[in-house]
Amino acid sequence: MAKTIYLKKEEISLKSLQWKVLGLVLALLLGAAGPASAFEIGARVQYWFSAFEADIKADDGGVLGTTINAKDTLGIGNKAIPGFEAFIGGGNHRLTFGYTPLSYSGSSVLGREITFAGTTFSVHAPVNTELSIRMLDLEYQYTLLDMENLLAGFSLGAIGQINFVDGEAKIASGGIQAKGTARLPLPMVGLGAHVGLLADILEARAKLTGISYSGHYLYEAQADISFTPFPFLDLHAGYRQISLRIDRDDLFVDGRFTGPYLGLTVSF
Repeated sequence: MAKTIYLKKEEISLKSLQWKVLGLVLALLLGAAGPASAFEIGARVQYWFSAFEADIKADDGGVLGTTINAKDTLGIGNKAIPGFEAFIGGGNHRLTFGYTPLSYSGSSVLGREITFAGTTFSVHAPVNTELSIRMLDLEYQYTLLDMENLLAGFSLGAIGQINFVDGEAKIASGGIQAKGTARLPLPMVGLGAHVGLLADILEARAKLTGISYSGHYLYEAQADISFTPFPFLDLHAGYRQISLRIDRDDLFVDGRFTGPYLGLTVSF
């Protein structure tokens, strides 16, 4: 008989909070930029060839879980990850809404006994594992230094960001499934830079954001080169790294995700 174990969930509606924050920041952006500022609106899609390593653990009340290496013990492998961003900007202000679904799966035969979310899986048991970390972020950037009219152009901006992390890990074997979940918002701060290499045809961008508190941390760094073959269309190639540690709702994840990506941006 199948057995499913659910951990307690945070008593908060992330979706409601996300839309409230989005509405507030958008209103501030529109008010600050004013009707005289030229707006840029666009969307970006990315395909991220991410390598990852992660340790996971799920407790269940007073039953402590085993810290498990997702690759070595559970057979979870690397996977290319899609991503999406939508943005609007005016004057010194820019608002970006992004979504990154980190989703992995794997199968293995256990080389040792493990306990996950109150369920013990014996040595030599065949297990199937799913690890999903959905990241929904809202980013506001204010330009501190703008030298776009000098030489090739350079700008530097301060970033405030809220990243909503929705994590889930499931291990199943022989009709028995154990699951751990964690949901939390992580406020982040950072810097973003832009360099025009060849007028408006070739540009470089870099961004670094992060936060660390109460046993959690999230750091994200990325840099890319973009080529504009036609107006309103940019082609990107870059490198991205995410370092994440969360310990919430009895689920613990400590992971690093890193690798190159390709992207396409359409803006007006």
